[in-house]
Amino acid sequence: MALTNTELQENAVTGLLRRRQVRSVAVFRALQLGDMLCAVPALRALRGALPAARITLIGLPWAQQFADRFHRYIDDFIAFPGHPAFPEQPVREALIPAFFQTVHARNFDLALQMHGSGQVSNQIIGTFGADMVAGSAAAGGDADPECFVEYPDVGPEPLRLLKLTEFLGAPTLGNELEFPITADDERELRESGLAGGAEPGRYLCIHPGARFRDKCWSPARFAEVADVLAEEFGLQVVLTGAPNETDLTAEVASLMRHRAIDAAGPISIGAMAALMAGARLLICNDTGVSHIAAGLRLPSVVVFSKADMQRWAPLDQNLHRCLWDPEGRQAAAVIDHARALLAAGQNTRAAGGAG
Repeated sequence: MALTNTELQENAVTGLLRRRQVRSVAVFRALQLGDMLCAVPALRALRGALPAARITLIGLPWAQQFADRFHRYIDDFIAFPGHPAFPEQPVREALIPAFFQTVHARNFDLALQMHGSGQVSNQIIGTFGADMVAGSAAAGGDADPECFVEYPDVGPEPLRLLKLTEFLGAPTLGNELEFPITADDERELRESGLAGGAEPGRYLCIHPGARFRDKCWSPARFAEVADVLAEEFGLQVVLTGAPNETDLTAEVASLMRHRAIDAAGPISIGAMAALMAGARLLICNDTGVSHIAAGLRLPSVVVFSKADMQRWAPLDQNLHRCLWDPEGRQAAAVIDHARALLAAGQNTRAAGGAG
């Protein structure tokens, strides 16, 4: 049975992290960018409850950069070699023995499963050799009720994860996402030249790609929206994307009447976020950059076509407008949401200037 809010608050005082000495934690979450960013509020709560503990993230190889960026909450990183039940990466069989040797050598006090409902991942953390294991578990299982909370089947992803940390005794320190921009990010962006001289506050970003192409709104719809907003608000349009998305950004640019800066290319996630940080608005598919926008407090319009919108939409529904459009018929609605966000931003800046 799921815990009530009152029971979660009681656990913040009496939970596992308060009852047992925890000097080292292995956090298991082997997922992609958006999923990892949704875990930041839970990681922040964990660090708040365990300020002196050594927290190690065990995740996909790419997440070394995530651990580095969120060094306030994460002290170390170990790359997970994969599992046949997890589709995020092929299993790297040759690396499995060294992985378990490394994990066992750490002698973690606690292995914490933050990967999902635990049907497979709880078995995985059970092989880490930690003194204690904890996490979320599917309803009706035989997991230890002192260490495992029932996995919530509904609700936004950040709040699902915060239920786990609250259950363990880590009070919530805010549910907002973060995406800190570093000097290295800004330097990389400048040196890449991809920004094309776009002036901060004078452009909007269009991100037409996603990890899976079947989640993408059509280039024609993105071009239509971009032209309308460029015309009405006098903004430069900047097209962003990964190196494997240059065909999408090129197609959007070719369909537009206004000239767009095509900034898709071989830059890091951090440099792309630095570019987005100067924008007035982001329009994108349901993909990791929507969570970057949430971390940057960048207004956004997010088009969903596959994923559970209630789970993956940003929490601030005023700043981040989400709509369901698998058939690509809602361009007018996207434009209306974008107009409202851009107008609100203009009013905010005008009020600030008047003061």
